[in-house]
Amino acid sequence: MNNIFSAADILLPDFDKIDALKWSVIACDQFTGDPAYWEKTAQTAGDAPSSLNLILPELYLEEPDVQDRIDAIQETMQQYLDDGIFKSYPQAMIYVERIQSNGILRCGVIGKIDLEAYDYSHGSKSPVRATEATVLERIPPRMRVRAKAQLELPHIMILIDDPQDTAIGGCTAQKAQMQRLYATELMNGGGSIQGWLMNKQQQSAFLEKLHEIETASGELQYAMGDGNHSLATAKACYEQLKKDHPETDFSDHPARYALVELVNLHSEALQFEAIHRIITQTDPGQLMMTLAKVLGLSEDPSEQPVTVVRGDEKREMFIHKPTSNLAVGSLQNALDAYLSANKGKIDYIHGTETVERLAKMPDAIGFLLPDMDKRELFPSVQKDGALPRKTFSMGHAEDKRYYMEARKIR
Repeated sequence: MNNIFSAADILLPDFDKIDALKWSVIACDQFTGDPAYWEKTAQTAGDAPSSLNLILPELYLEEPDVQDRIDAIQETMQQYLDDGIFKSYPQAMIYVERIQSNGILRCGVIGKIDLEAYDYSHGSKSPVRATEATVLERIPPRMRVRAKAQLELPHIMILIDDPQDTAIGGCTAQKAQMQRLYATELMNGGGSIQGWLMNKQQQSAFLEKLHEIETASGELQYAMGDGNHSLATAKACYEQLKKDHPETDFSDHPARYALVELVNLHSEALQFEAIHRIITQTDPGQLMMTLAKVLGLSEDPSEQPVTVVRGDEKREMFIHKPTSNLAVGSLQNALDAYLSANKGKIDYIHGTETVERLAKMPDAIGFLLPDMDKRELFPSVQKDGALPRKTFSMGHAEDKRYYMEARKIR
């Protein structure tokens, strides 16, 4: 039996002393176009110990003071360790139940993934694989945050293909025999979450079922759900560490691993939704003329629909000169080419309401894309490789992972 996924030395705040609601904040790659969300988060956390002080919301990645923010994060990590706010759970797995904002239950298991089994490069055949194209330019800024960090906090969700729910479902059945570690509401409409510590026997039973799933899955055993660029950053940092210290044995080094949550692709809670596009600071008329020419974009029906949002108007249009098997791929290719030669800024939006609101700005235009059938994920990635970037989102932004657990990586 391999050990691609295994128990980890997990850190959790002492929730007898730390307010779990203020501690846990949403994944850093959410609400990147909504400063008000992060301002509200900071107000809620206040001066209390919070994971907000240990992560860099991607909203601020391109701000002039980004290095000051990174320095403050690394100092706070050390301070929290020195202050003893964490409890340590050696060689642990944590069974998690999340009630999403829509009231649906999502279950998962927290542990570590072996980065030696993961490769985000194009054409990868690794057992742990990106499901959509990795944007290499997005990795170096994130490496600056992780490279000198004492801790990692995961918002990474990795999917397993378990139609009968034998692995994580087995944990659900054993919940009553587990030690509950935390239970809290989540701020800003994120629902609620509970976590239980799995004992060694429960870990063993879970890993046995997981091995059966790995065997049945074939070449692709674990598919990225959320946090692809975070896992890619962990991999890049690990490879750089090996390169810088060729004489060191990294076989059991903490940087070889990344803390993740495993979730069953077939969970009722996972609803694959399209990630939409908004282009701002551009000439919408010029962009539409270009797309009409390059993509054959018109109102005549085809197999690749896209809804164009501009001001108060929404128009369903269709791509007749596709460059990808999916509408999102054809559109992304055309937008990349246009923005490389013309002014404009692209953002990736979860939820139609935000696109419709932002598209009312004078120099903006939005594109709403169709959803993807999640059952196509493993076969599509195994057959065709990574999907176009930002192809799908697993539910609403509020339902993304909230930071709770941590792990030492130095």
